[in-house]
Amino acid sequence: MPALLLLVLVAVATVFLLRRGTGTYPPVRTFPAVGRAPREPGAPFRVLAVVAGWAAGLLYVWGLLITGLTVLEAEDGGTDSSPLRPCRAGVSPELAGRVVDYSVSYLPLRFSCETADGGSYDSADIPGYVNPGVAALALTAAASAVAAGYASERRARAASRDAGA
Repeated sequence: MPALLLLVLVAVATVFLLRRGTGTYPPVRTFPAVGRAPREPGAPFRVLAVVAGWAAGLLYVWGLLITGLTVLEAEDGGTDSSPLRPCRAGVSPELAGRVVDYSVSYLPLRFSCETADGGSYDSADIPGYVNPGVAALALTAAASAVAAGYASERRARAASRDAGA
Protein backbone atom coordinates (compact mmCIF):
# COMPACT_ATOMS: atom_id res chain seq x y z
CA MET A 1 0.00 0.00 0.00
CA PRO A 2 2.76 2.57 0.78
CA ALA A 3 4.41 1.75 -2.55
CA LEU A 4 1.17 2.46 -4.40
CA LEU A 5 0.87 5.78 -2.60
CA LEU A 6 4.46 6.63 -3.55
CA LEU A 7 3.79 5.81 -7.20
CA VAL A 8 0.62 7.93 -7.24
CA LEU A 9 2.49 10.88 -5.72
CA VAL A 10 5.28 10.55 -8.28
CA ALA A 11 2.75 10.37 -11.12
CA VAL A 12 0.92 13.49 -9.92
CA ALA A 13 4.18 15.41 -9.52
CA THR A 14 5.31 14.30 -12.98
CA VAL A 15 2.08 15.46 -14.62
CA PHE A 16 2.23 18.78 -12.78
CA LEU A 17 5.84 19.46 -13.72
CA LEU A 18 5.46 18.32 -17.33
CA ARG A 19 2.39 20.48 -17.84
CA ARG A 20 4.23 23.42 -16.35
CA GLY A 21 7.28 22.79 -18.48
CA THR A 22 5.33 22.52 -21.73
CA GLY A 23 3.47 25.79 -21.22
CA THR A 24 -0.11 24.51 -20.97
CA TYR A 25 -0.91 26.86 -18.10
CA PRO A 26 -2.69 30.09 -19.04
CA PRO A 27 -0.19 32.71 -20.14
CA VAL A 28 0.94 35.19 -17.54
CA ARG A 29 -0.04 38.78 -18.27
CA THR A 30 2.97 40.80 -19.24
CA PHE A 31 3.60 44.34 -20.28
CA PRO A 32 3.31 44.79 -24.05
CA ALA A 33 6.86 46.08 -24.35
CA VAL A 34 8.40 43.10 -22.58
CA GLY A 35 6.69 40.28 -24.47
CA ARG A 36 6.98 36.60 -23.72
CA ALA A 37 10.36 34.90 -23.58
CA PRO A 38 10.67 31.87 -25.87
CA ARG A 39 10.69 28.51 -24.13
CA GLU A 40 13.91 26.53 -24.25
CA PRO A 41 13.78 23.52 -26.56
CA GLY A 42 14.76 20.85 -24.03
CA ALA A 43 12.65 22.07 -21.09
CA PRO A 44 10.16 19.16 -21.00
CA PHE A 45 13.02 16.67 -21.21
CA ARG A 46 14.85 18.40 -18.37
CA VAL A 47 11.75 18.28 -16.20
CA LEU A 48 11.25 14.60 -16.98
CA ALA A 49 14.92 13.90 -16.19
CA VAL A 50 14.66 15.62 -12.82
CA VAL A 51 11.38 13.92 -11.88
CA ALA A 52 12.59 10.49 -12.96
CA GLY A 53 15.89 10.98 -11.13
CA TRP A 54 14.12 11.95 -7.91
CA ALA A 55 11.68 9.06 -8.27
CA ALA A 56 14.57 6.61 -8.77
CA GLY A 57 16.28 8.00 -5.69
CA LEU A 58 13.12 7.79 -3.59
CA LEU A 59 12.41 4.24 -4.73
CA TYR A 60 15.99 3.20 -3.92
CA VAL A 61 15.75 4.79 -0.46
CA TRP A 62 12.44 2.93 0.03
CA GLY A 63 14.20 -0.32 -0.88
CA LEU A 64 17.09 0.50 1.46
CA LEU A 65 14.64 1.07 4.29
CA ILE A 66 12.97 -2.28 3.64
CA THR A 67 16.36 -4.02 3.40
CA GLY A 68 17.53 -2.43 6.64
CA LEU A 69 14.37 -3.47 8.45
CA THR A 70 14.77 -7.00 7.09
CA VAL A 71 18.35 -7.14 8.41
CA LEU A 72 17.16 -5.86 11.81
CA GLU A 73 14.52 -8.56 11.88
CA ALA A 74 17.10 -11.22 10.97
CA GLU A 75 19.46 -10.04 13.70
CA ASP A 76 16.73 -10.07 16.34
CA GLY A 77 17.41 -13.03 18.59
CA GLY A 78 15.25 -14.74 21.14
CA THR A 79 12.15 -16.83 20.87
CA ASP A 80 10.99 -17.60 17.33
CA SER A 81 14.29 -16.51 15.78
CA SER A 82 15.25 -19.83 14.21
CA PRO A 83 14.92 -20.18 11.28
CA LEU A 84 15.41 -16.52 10.41
CA ARG A 85 12.07 -14.76 10.09
CA PRO A 86 12.82 -13.05 6.75
CA CYS A 87 13.76 -16.45 5.29
CA ARG A 88 10.39 -18.04 6.11
CA ALA A 89 8.13 -16.04 3.79
CA GLY A 90 7.19 -17.68 0.52
CA VAL A 91 9.12 -20.94 0.96
CA SER A 92 8.39 -24.35 2.38
CA PRO A 93 9.13 -24.97 6.08
CA GLU A 94 11.66 -27.65 5.07
CA LEU A 95 13.69 -25.18 3.01
CA ALA A 96 13.44 -22.49 5.69
CA GLY A 97 14.65 -25.02 8.28
CA ARG A 98 17.93 -25.50 6.37
CA VAL A 99 18.89 -21.80 6.51
CA VAL A 100 22.21 -21.24 8.28
CA ASP A 101 23.09 -17.64 7.37
CA TYR A 102 22.15 -14.69 5.19
CA SER A 103 23.85 -12.15 2.97
CA VAL A 104 22.84 -8.65 1.96
CA SER A 105 23.50 -6.84 -1.32
CA TYR A 106 22.89 -3.11 -1.69
CA LEU A 107 23.27 -2.87 -5.47
CA PRO A 108 20.97 -4.48 -6.49
CA LEU A 109 19.01 -4.59 -3.25
CA ARG A 110 18.81 -8.19 -2.11
CA PHE A 111 18.51 -10.23 1.08
CA SER A 112 19.67 -13.79 0.37
CA CYS A 113 19.09 -16.72 2.71
CA GLU A 114 21.93 -19.24 2.58
CA THR A 115 21.16 -22.92 3.19
CA ALA A 116 23.33 -25.65 4.72
CA ASP A 117 23.89 -27.37 1.37
CA GLY A 118 25.54 -24.25 -0.13
CA GLY A 119 22.49 -22.95 -1.98
CA SER A 120 20.67 -19.70 -1.44
CA TYR A 121 17.39 -18.01 -2.24
CA ASP A 122 16.14 -14.44 -2.06
CA SER A 123 13.84 -13.40 0.74
CA ALA A 124 10.31 -12.37 -0.18
CA ASP A 125 10.57 -9.38 2.17
CA ILE A 126 12.26 -7.22 -0.49
CA PRO A 127 9.53 -6.35 -3.04
CA GLY A 128 10.21 -7.50 -6.58
CA TYR A 129 9.39 -4.09 -8.08
CA VAL A 130 12.18 -2.17 -6.32
CA ASN A 131 15.23 -3.10 -8.44
CA PRO A 132 13.51 -3.02 -11.86
CA GLY A 133 11.74 0.22 -10.91
CA VAL A 134 14.99 1.92 -9.88
CA ALA A 135 16.68 0.76 -13.08
CA ALA A 136 13.83 1.91 -15.33
CA LEU A 137 13.56 5.31 -13.64
CA ALA A 138 17.32 5.86 -13.71
CA LEU A 139 17.47 4.98 -17.41
CA THR A 140 14.53 7.30 -18.08
CA ALA A 141 16.32 10.12 -16.27
CA ALA A 142 19.53 9.53 -18.21
CA ALA A 143 17.76 9.29 -21.57
CA SER A 144 15.75 12.45 -20.86
CA ALA A 145 18.90 14.35 -19.91
CA VAL A 146 20.57 13.27 -23.15
CA ALA A 147 17.46 14.25 -25.15
CA ALA A 148 17.40 17.68 -23.46
CA GLY A 149 21.05 18.23 -24.33
CA TYR A 150 20.45 17.10 -27.91
CA ALA A 151 17.48 19.47 -28.30
CA SER A 152 19.46 22.42 -26.95
CA GLU A 153 22.47 21.61 -29.13
CA ARG A 154 20.28 21.24 -32.20
CA ARG A 155 18.70 24.64 -31.63
CA ALA A 156 22.09 26.27 -30.99
CA ARG A 157 23.49 24.86 -34.21
CA ALA A 158 20.45 26.05 -36.16
CA ALA A 159 20.83 29.52 -34.67
CA SER A 160 24.53 29.67 -35.57
CA ARG A 161 23.75 28.54 -39.14
CA ASP A 162 21.09 31.24 -39.45
CA ALA A 163 23.44 33.89 -38.03
CA GLY A 164 26.26 32.87 -40.37
CA ALA A 165 24.10 32.88 -43.51
